[in-house]
Amino acid sequence: MFDPDELEEIRASKEEWHEEEVEPVLERFGERKETFTTDTGGQEVDRLYTPDDVADLDYEADLGNPGEPPYTRGVYSTGYRGRLWTMRQYAGFSTPEDTNERYHYLLDQGQTGLSMAFDLPTQMGYDSDDEMAAGEVGKAGVAIDSLEDMETVFDGIPLDEVSTSMTINAPASVLLAMYIAVGDKQGVDREELRGTIQNDLLKEYIARNTYIYPPEPSMRIITDIFEFCAEETPKFNTISISGYHIREAGSTAAQELAFTLGNGIEYVEAALDAGLDVDEFAPQLSFFFNGHNNIFEEVAKFRAARRMWHDIMDERFDADDPKSKQLKFHTQTAGSMLTAQQIENNVVRVAYQALAAVLGGTQSLHTNGKDEALALPTEESVRTALRTQQILAHESGAADTIDPLAGSYYVESLTDEVEAEAYEILEEVEDRGGMLEAVEQQWVQRQIQDTAFERQKEIEESERIIVGVNEFEIEDEEPEMDVQEVTEEDQQRQIDSLETVRADRDDEAVDAALEALRGAARTGENLMPYIIDAVKAYATVGEICGVLREEFGEYQPGSAV
Repeated sequence: MFDPDELEEIRASKEEWHEEEVEPVLERFGERKETFTTDTGGQEVDRLYTPDDVADLDYEADLGNPGEPPYTRGVYSTGYRGRLWTMRQYAGFSTPEDTNERYHYLLDQGQTGLSMAFDLPTQMGYDSDDEMAAGEVGKAGVAIDSLEDMETVFDGIPLDEVSTSMTINAPASVLLAMYIAVGDKQGVDREELRGTIQNDLLKEYIARNTYIYPPEPSMRIITDIFEFCAEETPKFNTISISGYHIREAGSTAAQELAFTLGNGIEYVEAALDAGLDVDEFAPQLSFFFNGHNNIFEEVAKFRAARRMWHDIMDERFDADDPKSKQLKFHTQTAGSMLTAQQIENNVVRVAYQALAAVLGGTQSLHTNGKDEALALPTEESVRTALRTQQILAHESGAADTIDPLAGSYYVESLTDEVEAEAYEILEEVEDRGGMLEAVEQQWVQRQIQDTAFERQKEIEESERIIVGVNEFEIEDEEPEMDVQEVTEEDQQRQIDSLETVRADRDDEAVDAALEALRGAARTGENLMPYIIDAVKAYATVGEICGVLREEFGEYQPGSAV
């Protein structure tokens, strides 16, 4: 892109500037730090960037126009000028009735997509009255035990008019089946259902630990969902390959990118091994990234992710459909960056993180409530978080042009650096036999743990400033604020509701559906039609997952992956 003679002049000019302008200032005043790095310490940040830092950049090959390979500048030709990103607020708490009320509130406030949080028992495949659920019902999200609960959550919400993202993994097939069943009852054509299920089990073994089954049957369930949805619900994203939790566990941006795409490669290979054609399921793959504090590092990460996925799908998997090569992603602002101290500061943090996601071209965005370091967000906190997105969309100008930081010497150089480091990590993963093997060896987990340890050490030694935590603290105790609470009465209401469902349903139909599911698990048939039949008979999450537990077993940490 640059003339060699001009580059030589730029180099000479930079050297002269350093000798005549910078060195005298450094001798007198120095700089704030000896070394400047990106937020997670992945890349060293130079004092000045010039065309020489992007001398090898080829516009067509490395960037391309928006909507064109390699999609560095975005997967849509009009960016946000045609349509803004989907504004989601992660919501779900206590009972289905409470969650339905919150959803209606958010939609009335201008939210454009729903994002469903489930309580821990639901995430682990237990019913609310199971002894394993004691004290956790409705705490981390909404309790869903049966189809009746899902019907209540979406009461008055037409599923052909909203898209819904569900943060659910091990029991993802069951919750997806319930969503499809609600759509059937509403008379919505399955082809019109829109949304995403997270359904990313590999990252559970790496970072989050809400797994049920061992990896092999988990991969089978995932590929069954791929196959079923390609035919039945083509507008529904069948997986959200998640780097979010990897980053929350302490990884660098480059590690988040590498391990997420590495998991994506494993899912594609598993689907191909199951006999699926890459272009049948790959357009329904989606990704989920973290939005951290360093704006430029995050923008570089998102741009590099698109370019890398295009190249992986094109060169490694020979995908033909352009949609198979387009990385589409949801972003959530960083929960791990929120502080319990001076929680008003979190509003500012979230705004900058959201800006980075938008400048990086996200398709969907969740902004955290300021109080999420303490509890589930209150209605007021959720409204502020949603208003943050709306101000960003309609007042900031960030959505008016596509990839506005493209051409920045710094951003283009950083994009290349993040990409190069991510590829190095992926090569190490491949040398270890792929992500499954690398997880079995605990290598992936150790990389993240080491990074998290170093970061915490920097904070404790005040080498890394966290405003309000280890610097700019205030001595006076801050005023108490309202936090969202789930009471014992709320939990008992859910258990009573479950007992009513069991008393009113046709037990023979439930038993027959569960036995049919057991047979499919043994014969290798696609599980999804049998799970849908079971939920329509009002079999519970715990009962369905219990059958699969018996057939597939449960994963024990440290056992063979």
